[in-house]
This record gives sequence, C-alpha cells and structure tokens, in this order.
Amino acid sequence: MVNLVTTRTITAALTNDREGVVRDLDSLARSGSKIWNVARWTAGRIWDHTGEIPDEGPLKSYMKNQQCWKDLNAQSSQAIVEELAGAFQSWFEQNDPDANPPGYRKDGDERPRSTVTFKEDGFKLDTKHQQVRLSKGKNLKDDWSDFILCEYDTGPDTDLTDVEDVQQVRTVWNGDQWELHFVCKVSIDAADSSGEKTAGVDLGICNTAAVSVGDETLLYPGNALKEDARYFRQKEYDTEGENGPSNHAEWARRKKSQRQAHFLHALSKDIVEQCAERSVVTIAVGHPKDIREDEDWGRHGNKRLHDWAFETLLSHIEYKAEQHGIDVERVDEAGLKTSKTCCVCGMKADSNRVERGLYVCENCDLVANSDLNAAENMRKTVTPSPSQDRSNGCLAQPWVRLFDKQTGSVAPQEQVRP
Repeated sequence: MVNLVTTRTITAALTNDREGVVRDLDSLARSGSKIWNVARWTAGRIWDHTGEIPDEGPLKSYMKNQQCWKDLNAQSSQAIVEELAGAFQSWFEQNDPDANPPGYRKDGDERPRSTVTFKEDGFKLDTKHQQVRLSKGKNLKDDWSDFILCEYDTGPDTDLTDVEDVQQVRTVWNGDQWELHFVCKVSIDAADSSGEKTAGVDLGICNTAAVSVGDETLLYPGNALKEDARYFRQKEYDTEGENGPSNHAEWARRKKSQRQAHFLHALSKDIVEQCAERSVVTIAVGHPKDIREDEDWGRHGNKRLHDWAFETLLSHIEYKAEQHGIDVERVDEAGLKTSKTCCVCGMKADSNRVERGLYVCENCDLVANSDLNAAENMRKTVTPSPSQDRSNGCLAQPWVRLFDKQTGSVAPQEQVRP
C-alpha cells in the first residue's frame, strides 16, 4: 500500500437549524445571488459596448466599489465573480449560436439561494465540538455577532478530525434544507501501482465510454444522457419568450445540467471501480481535444459536439482514479486515428468501419465493436506487451453497463429496469 493525499468534498448535515441560523444563511445566500446579478449586468454592459467579456480581474475591481460586495466576506464575493467569469468563458469558447450566456439568478421577483464559498479567512473550524463559524459580510454584521455558528454532522462513516486540511466550506441549499460541504485534503491508502495491468478508454457521444482491459471489455451507452437532452431541450424551446428564456426555460437548463453532472459522476465512478477491481494500475484515455475545430459536422452535428462534456468526464476519471492509486494518461487522438486502425494488425482504413458500431478488418478479419477497437488502441499506448494479454473475442461481445434512473447509479444491463 502507498499513502496518497487527495482532495475530497465531505457533505455534512446542519444540526442546529434553528430559525436564527437558517435566517442568516438565507440572507448570505440571497446576497450571493445579488452579487452575481450585479456582476452579470456589468459584464453584459461591457460586452454590448466593446464586444469583449471582461476578465475576472477588472470585474472584481469594479464590483469592490458596489455596496452589495460587502454583504459577504471578501473572499466569498470574489468566489462568486470567479464563477461568473468562468461561466462566461465557457460559453464564449463554445462558439455555438444556440448556446446562451450565463443568466441572472432569479425566481420570479425573488433571488434564489446561491451557494456561498468560504475560504481560509472566512471560516473557523472546531472539529472537537463539530462546529464551524462562518463569517458575515460587513453589511450584514449586527451588534452581537459577526459570524454564524453552525453545528454539523458528517455521519458515522466520516470524521473531519481525520483530514489533512479543510480548504473551503460551502453552504449549499439542496432544495429542502441547508448542507455544509467541506473541501478537504484527505490522506488515503491506495494500492501499490507496481504491476502492469492497464486499461484503455474511448470517449464518445453514442456510447459515452468504451473500456478495454485486455481480456475484458465494458461498454457504457449514453442513452440516458441523450433522452434527458431531448426532453429538456424541448422544454426550453416550448417556453422561450420574446424577451429571452422564461423562468421555466431557465429551470429546464438547470435541471438538464444537474442530471448530466450526476450521470457523469456515476459513470466515472463505475469506470474507475471496475478498473480497480481488475487490478488496473494505468488507464489511457483518448483526449479528442481538437475535435470541435478539426471539421464542420453540420448544424446538428456541431450542436452535439458542443454538448459533449468529454473534458468534464475525463477530469472526473482522473481524480477518482487518483483515490485508488491508478495513473491516468491522456492520449491525443489526432495522430493515432484509433477509430480507423485495427488494434490487432495495425491496418488503417476508413472502410473497416462498415457501419456504426461495427469494425471489420479487411486484412486480419477482426470483428469488433468499433468503440472497443478504439479503446484497445488506447490501451496499447501504455501496455508493454499488448498481444500477450488481449482477448480478441471480447472486443465483439462486451459487458454492457447502463445508467439506472431508478437508483441513480450504473449497473449491469440485466439489472437495469427499462
């Protein structure tokens, strides 16, 4: 076993949810939404006049002179502006005419409860008594206290006294009640990675992921993700108003984003756990980083590419693999042509992909699932002797694992209810 230090978020319940504590947390959260909205209005004005989105630096400098800035601890206000700037940058980089820039945080005439992040000078933690003091902003301090005293419970399986360092505390409204999220450095024991078992992962749109570990293969169809995309996109279009997205359209976008985030977390968790069970120590993941710039796939094809969150899924795989002591290597797909190259004989030919999902090599007669053929090509980049541990038959007959909407987790195909 080897000792590793990794970042982990620990969720805790608020146990002293008395009226005063909840009222103060509500006040901070709605102040966070106000700061977001003022910064969003400012960024929009600059965009309209200059055609450029302001970086977080100039935006912070402007916001520091606004009265609402002092509603929160300075670092908490900065975190909100950083989040907005990042959302604008992500929208701009999509270069997608159908995508919308970050919107305002509103719920009718009310401001919703935003997540508030407290960094090092914004909280004081007492793990012995399971309490944390959260700083109020200057505008919200009263005569008797400049902080909110929150008592928490992390549950029977987690104890904050065991962590290396708590870096941030976030107050999160889960729709029914307040939660505290502690972002920590955690020391873990991971398996020693001195062996040579490897895996290859091919990321895609129809099949979200295909995994080869040599003598076994796993396929993760993206049906659930595509169903959500169609459903919530229709909800958006049906409720689009003359003045932009309606409240219902904004709800549909948030809901779609939340469901996609959960799907990607569940999928990456299962991929890493399946690799860990098979004693994999290195995973090679195809990184299609330039695919959006390489070709014009047509209006609908480009939309699907822009919706493809491969970078998010890849980063999830990386940090979850780190917790198991598994190395992840990003493999640039551009020069390898993994989807057109036979993983057995190495022949490259467009004609080998006879139809979607089927790969037939004209040279060596390999018959395989095309995504798994690509995954095996990925695995070969980190495998000392791939021909000695490969099973060609499993490339055509993979284990299929599906996202189960009933449980919110990934399971074997035969266990998932239609």
